[in-house]
Amino acid sequence: MWRRLKGVFRRGALPQQGAEDLFRRKYALFQELLASNAENLDLIADMEEKLRGHAIFGTAYVRSAAARAVFHTHRMVRALEGLSGGKYPALAPVLEELSGRIREEIQERTQGPAKELVLPYRGIDRNCLDLVGAKNANLGEVRNKVGLPVPEGFAITTSAFRLFMEYNDLPEEISKLQMEILPQDPHSLTRTSEEIQRRILLARIPPEMERAILEAHRSCLGEGRQRVSMRSSATGEDMGGLSFAGQYLSSLNVPLEQMLQTYKIIVGSLYTPRAISYRLHKGIRDEEQAMAVACLEMVEARASGVIYSLNPSDPLDSRIWISAVWGLGPYAVGGVITPDTYLVERSGEVPKVEARVSRKPLMLTCRPGGGLLELPVEDALMEAPCLSTEQVLELARYALLLEEHFGGPQDMEWTLDPQGRLLILQCRPLALSGRAWRRTLLSSGPLESHRLILQGDAVACPGVGSGPAFHVHSEEDLSRFPQGAVLVAHQPSPKFMLALPRAQAVLTDHGSITGHMASLAREFSVPTIVDLKEATRLIPQGMIVTVDADSGRVYQGRVAELLDGRAPPQPLMVGTPVHRVLQRVAQWIAPLHLVEPNSPDFRPEACRSLHDIMRFVHEVSYGEMFKISDLVSEETGKSVRLRAKLPIDLHIIDLGGGFREANPGEKEIGLGQIASLPLMALLRGMTHEGLLSQEPRPVEWRGLFSVMTEQMLTNPLASERFGERSFAIVSDKYMNFSSRVGYHYGVLDTYCGQTLSKNYISFSFQGGAADDIRRNRRARAIARVLEELGFCVEVRGDRVTARLQKRDRAALEEKLDLLGRLLIFTRQIDMLMHSDGAVETVSRAFLEGDYGCKALLG
Repeated sequence: MWRRLKGVFRRGALPQQGAEDLFRRKYALFQELLASNAENLDLIADMEEKLRGHAIFGTAYVRSAAARAVFHTHRMVRALEGLSGGKYPALAPVLEELSGRIREEIQERTQGPAKELVLPYRGIDRNCLDLVGAKNANLGEVRNKVGLPVPEGFAITTSAFRLFMEYNDLPEEISKLQMEILPQDPHSLTRTSEEIQRRILLARIPPEMERAILEAHRSCLGEGRQRVSMRSSATGEDMGGLSFAGQYLSSLNVPLEQMLQTYKIIVGSLYTPRAISYRLHKGIRDEEQAMAVACLEMVEARASGVIYSLNPSDPLDSRIWISAVWGLGPYAVGGVITPDTYLVERSGEVPKVEARVSRKPLMLTCRPGGGLLELPVEDALMEAPCLSTEQVLELARYALLLEEHFGGPQDMEWTLDPQGRLLILQCRPLALSGRAWRRTLLSSGPLESHRLILQGDAVACPGVGSGPAFHVHSEEDLSRFPQGAVLVAHQPSPKFMLALPRAQAVLTDHGSITGHMASLAREFSVPTIVDLKEATRLIPQGMIVTVDADSGRVYQGRVAELLDGRAPPQPLMVGTPVHRVLQRVAQWIAPLHLVEPNSPDFRPEACRSLHDIMRFVHEVSYGEMFKISDLVSEETGKSVRLRAKLPIDLHIIDLGGGFREANPGEKEIGLGQIASLPLMALLRGMTHEGLLSQEPRPVEWRGLFSVMTEQMLTNPLASERFGERSFAIVSDKYMNFSSRVGYHYGVLDTYCGQTLSKNYISFSFQGGAADDIRRNRRARAIARVLEELGFCVEVRGDRVTARLQKRDRAALEEKLDLLGRLLIFTRQIDMLMHSDGAVETVSRAFLEGDYGCKALLG
């Protein structure tokens, strides 16, 4: 009796309300930790892509990315402190030291702010990004490096923005106002936004700034009162790392006398409710944001539209997509008018053009005194094409030149002026550019001269590699991985770092491009395709393959034309000062050194980068959540009992969203009232008709006698037997399930949602009523099943632990269903484990649906 009482105290019985509050607090902290981990993995993937040198970025990007990485790592560490009760005090000083090194690199390696208040377009290119913002810098590249026509004009710089803000003491005022925002009160965000914008509109333009703008207008656009289009060009906008689409304002056909007031309106759009909320959720400080403005000659457009160098409605269609309307461009994208559409083939001496001409009854034009005016289109033009075939082909040529220069698909705005000139108004990376670009390559068709084995678009690192396939299932496989082989595995693991220096390529059945292994592959520049589903099945050991990770394809044999003939596009940014700054900063953020959780070096003091801290926190956080089940005891209240035909007495604690139609104070609920996705999936397995309809298993008398003898000799009072209650702590997407059945104890912790990087299953099973040998065989049989289901598994004695991560929701629901079956299936197999051969027989019986193990005794 005393030993049983000690067991209750060890499990930590808690007061009713205290236990429920603790569960909720731990769950909230865990969700916060997972969210920041996902944000940082995306950020590191984007940073590593920037390091390849093809995307334009400035020091504002470096500062913002570094600040966000530090912010989210701090949040992960704080969340772990709350989860664990402060068990890892060494993390905070390591994080502080790394944060200090990052600050030093940025402060020492970046130049002081430029002083130019305005800059004409003839002097703008990618090196001016911090001074003029991404939109201006891209357009300057189009004009000065690619040589395509753009309207005349100039940029009002970020230096001018800072002068304007400081001149009116706005930074301090805005900071104070934003402190009044209450996360739980959306109206406080709206009130603050309106007040900030009001103060910006009432502020004065500094005299020297006003003179600079008016002089730039005269020198760039002539002595007349030429009207302009004024477009936002904020730092961070159109850079690919963050999407600010639709956040900021632009204004067309602005008269000279309204330029200064329009400038203030555009600056004020930095503080719309949605822009403030976006920065808050992304961990972006106001200091990292600055607004430059593009001031372009207003073109009296005959026609305007948009070019996508990739068909946006079908990424597998490689044709160039051009839309066109009469007059100004907003009607081309605003849904007011259905535009003409032209689809242009990429190849051929005279590329084929498919024209889809629509009826266009209205057009947008410039009002003589400023602003815009809607007019009816002439009857003769309503159903006439806006562009000739020659003009369509010229725009397609522009698209290909810009795609080649910027190294990926582009989204461009164009206009046709009264003299018949086609001008580019804006150029930015097409949304989903990385994946879409690979799909474009896919759409060109595989090489017909070689057998295509697999293709996919989850490319973690582009490139081409070839060699014999080598399957990796264990650490022993990694230790003997041969030089020049292609690593093929069921799922990615940071442990692959041991083989990456020797690998030609990596292929996995599952995985994510933002995972730890994907980051390592980019660091080592190893062509890698993940989530191929069937790589391990379709590529046998030793087969020579060529991995074309540029297009997401895997061919049988060595493909010389891919290995010898593909020259990578020239990186724009490599060698520039800002690229060197990113390299220096990234060394403290992106590399991953902590790859083996069982290593003695897997500890806070060994973390040498933010990625190391993320990896450590992420790994140990699962263990902390796993321990939630240890806090549950029979004294825990606020639980309801499940009415169901189950061999366990299941009690459920709802953290929020786990039940439907459950009344307060209700003591029991039925299966139909469960709303928790993971619990529903688990219960589907536990109530599977194949299990419930089974007759009693054949009795293996030696096994039964062994179990009975073991209990009589070693445990006559059953003092070590677990309690008969089982518990599930659930929300709509989360579950911590602890099953206590007889002498078996299983714990399952899972998150099953839409975000791939958050999804996981952790599972542990131990105990048994038989002797040590039979319990170990049972553990090995369960491990064999879990390995077949794709889990990473470890067996120690009679304990099995397993982990599955980063699978989509449907895959996790399938695994949870099977785990539910496995929990019921394993209840009485101890007595069947009479020989080592039973390990394979029992595991095979489960996998084949023979839940009665009828094949075991023949």
